[in-house]
Amino acid sequence: MKAVIAIALLTAAASARADDEAPATETEELDKPDSAGRVDKGTIGIGIMIGEPVGFCARLYLSDDQAIQGAVGAAFIGDGLQVHADYVFHPYILQTRDSFVLATYIGPGVRVIQYDKGRDDTFIALGLRAVGGLLFDFKNPLDAFVEVAGVLEYGFADDEGFGPALNVGAGVRYYF
Repeated sequence: MKAVIAIALLTAAASARADDEAPATETEELDKPDSAGRVDKGTIGIGIMIGEPVGFCARLYLSDDQAIQGAVGAAFIGDGLQVHADYVFHPYILQTRDSFVLATYIGPGVRVIQYDKGRDDTFIALGLRAVGGLLFDFKNPLDAFVEVAGVLEYGFADDEGFGPALNVGAGVRYYF
């Protein structure tokens, strides 16, 4: 009788252990690292950035090494509201670690800014951007970035015309 109870307990324990390793669901498959150790974290990332401008940013991956990114925010140095978008390439991977991949990115873009120089002195400027940065692509649904962009813009006001500008920023995005 004791042997039958012991066998029943061992069988129950073995089947409980087998149940712990049930087949993965579709969501769990997405969270598993691939052969390079990366987690499939989605193609759309939304987050915040600080610098020039301070606001919200987003990135849409078109492929592993190409993306469209943009931001909307307050330009404190430029004193206005800025919107920009860039088409970026990731030409070099500087480091690959267990927790992140450090990549560079460069690309062209556009910027629209509404300068607010006072109560009656507001105008719009349209510019071309050349952006470059470092991307810390974490092996979870986050990335962080630091970027610098030179801008050649045209201000639509009487005394403005063409002129250079500079954007420098850092931020973090969550991917889904």
